[in-house]
Amino acid sequence: MNTISLSPSDLAIASSLLLFDALLSVILRLNLHRQVIWAGIRMVVQLVAVGFLLRWVFSMHHPALTVAVVAAMSIIAAREIAARPERKFRGWVGLGISGVGVAIATVVTVGLALTTAIRPQPWYDARYAIPLAGIVLGSVLNAGSLTLDTLLSDARREKAAIEAQLALGTPFRTAFAPLIRNAVRRGLLPIVNQMSAAGLITLPGIMTGQIIAGEDPIEAVKYQILLMFLLAGASGVTGLVIAGLAAGHLSDGRQRLRLDRLR
Repeated sequence: MNTISLSPSDLAIASSLLLFDALLSVILRLNLHRQVIWAGIRMVVQLVAVGFLLRWVFSMHHPALTVAVVAAMSIIAAREIAARPERKFRGWVGLGISGVGVAIATVVTVGLALTTAIRPQPWYDARYAIPLAGIVLGSVLNAGSLTLDTLLSDARREKAAIEAQLALGTPFRTAFAPLIRNAVRRGLLPIVNQMSAAGLITLPGIMTGQIIAGEDPIEAVKYQILLMFLLAGASGVTGLVIAGLAAGHLSDGRQRLRLDRLR
């Protein structure tokens, strides 16, 4: 594939668009110019650091390094999921629930892709495993945070209705089932919208990158379809696991609603 190399001057020219946003913030008094500039600087530093790290990891060809990088990315994603909801669990429970959801979704989807569709040699090749995990974790982060936030917010809002059902003898699982369905549904909406728009409205990232690098468009489309299926599966697994575990922690052995476990 033919790759177009970017020079520092090319990136400097592109950064003028970021400066335009900062200037717009100043003119319109949006009070976002500092955040825009800082976010841009932070992004550049983070990406450059990751680039050098991945270059080193790729050159080592060691499975332990691949697992370590994916594990670190998963932990950060789990922390973000636990921290984003307006209502949060006390202590480390939220992080634990998020961590289980992230781990299961990542292992299932990335493992499936590496051992069936892509099949690199060896199957744990960092050049394939780490980028795949990174893309999947982005979808997992969105689905998990939306699911958890929706479930905990709905539990607070529907407190009276849930407790009324429990008082009449309805099992907690039955009384809480509509909240779980609504939370998982909201967690799936971003990937549903993404799939609906792919091709007609947007050209997704991996497809665009491969085309720019000189790949045949049909081959690029195949990879993008595979990726979309992986993201859809990861979103569904994450939402289901997180909603189920969170709902379970909001109850006890006496079938009571335990909102006191939230901050």
